[in-house]
Amino acid sequence: TSGTTGKPKGILHTSGGYLTQTSYTHNYVFDHKPGADVYWCTADIGWVTGHSYIVYGPLSNRATQVVYEGTPNFPDEHRHWQIIEKYGVSIYYTAPTLVRTFMKWGKEIPEAHDLSSLRLLGSVGEPINPEAWRWYREVIGANKTPIVDTWWQTETGSIMISPLPGVAAAKPGAAMTALPGISSKVVDEEGKPVVLGETEANGYLVLDEPWPSMLRGIWGDNERYRETYWARYAEQGWYFAGDGAKLDTDGDLWVLGRVDDVMNVSGHRISTAEVESALVGHSGVAEAAVVGASDETTGQGIVAFVIL
Repeated sequence: TSGTTGKPKGILHTSGGYLTQTSYTHNYVFDHKPGADVYWCTADIGWVTGHSYIVYGPLSNRATQVVYEGTPNFPDEHRHWQIIEKYGVSIYYTAPTLVRTFMKWGKEIPEAHDLSSLRLLGSVGEPINPEAWRWYREVIGANKTPIVDTWWQTETGSIMISPLPGVAAAKPGAAMTALPGISSKVVDEEGKPVVLGETEANGYLVLDEPWPSMLRGIWGDNERYRETYWARYAEQGWYFAGDGAKLDTDGDLWVLGRVDDVMNVSGHRISTAEVESALVGHSGVAEAAVVGASDETTGQGIVAFVIL
């Protein structure tokens, strides 16, 4: 995963804790029923979402699942809906970027297929905007399926914050509340809890208790591990997630995105410095500066300013 200093870092996990929490969260967040459900996580298997929710979690829960690494538009834009219809997929877990892409292609494409097998929809990788959330539920979920909007990171290893289907109500675009056994806070720079209902992005998301699948370090760089995740709230012993957050008047949590120099592009965290380094590595580039820009499809797009 990318960090604020540009070079991608290798996150260390332990097999026992990682397996325990991916199994637990796959079972309860997706309300998985072995033998009855057909589960499909559309992530790249080499991304942490694929590790956690294509390999470890589903296999430990004896899931019948679809594993597909092709593009969603080959041979045409009907591909995903054909797969759901053919195999009777009941649980579908994908990224907001793909939902917004489907929106662009038009609802006529999914409406041409029988998606009645779907009973649960999931979102992962970035905050899902309310418009995409509503389209996802109304068009793909026939306005009846629950949506689990999941927040977690490569570092956390497993889902940490999400509504539970049949237990917690959901709001379009809100991560809602930490799962049972997980403890989170939204605090200011000094570690004081934010005021409920504040509309400004003045809070930081922290995890104030340990969890089974938590990261154990950064490969070969213990100092960076301490500085990135623990230094900001060292006195309290809290894990700093690097995301801005707020609590609404009901106390439900909204994740507002990155607060560092890391862009979230289609759910993938990419450092601005990492892209700048790649650009200036070209013989024809003298200087480069990279920023993230709002993009209606990918959440954030990469904008590069280059001097030749």
